[in-house]
Amino acid sequence: MAWIVDLLPEAETELLATPPDIRARFVHIRRLLIEFGPLNVGMPHVRPLEGKLWEIRMHGRDGIARAVYVARAGQRLTVLHVFTKKTEKTPRRAIDTALLRMRRMNDANP
Repeated sequence: MAWIVDLLPEAETELLATPPDIRARFVHIRRLLIEFGPLNVGMPHVRPLEGKLWEIRMHGRDGIARAVYVARAGQRLTVLHVFTKKTEKTPRRAIDTALLRMRRMNDANP
């Protein structure tokens, strides 16, 4: 059974603000996740981030970006936050943004 990979509206807006080559990389990795699931994709495409959060690792001519997602019931992955990466380590603010959105999503869909 195929996985479902969806985006919160805020994350979709953030993704659309990234350069075209970064968006193309996201589409490619999303297809891999849909077909094979997160545990069968692995590095260099995805990796665990913190707690239940994972990240999609995107790079292109115009820079590096990450999409933070969480696995949910029913073989569903939800992208919570997309950001351009400027330092080697994922910024705490990006993780906190994803955690806040995950809590809001869980509160809205118990």
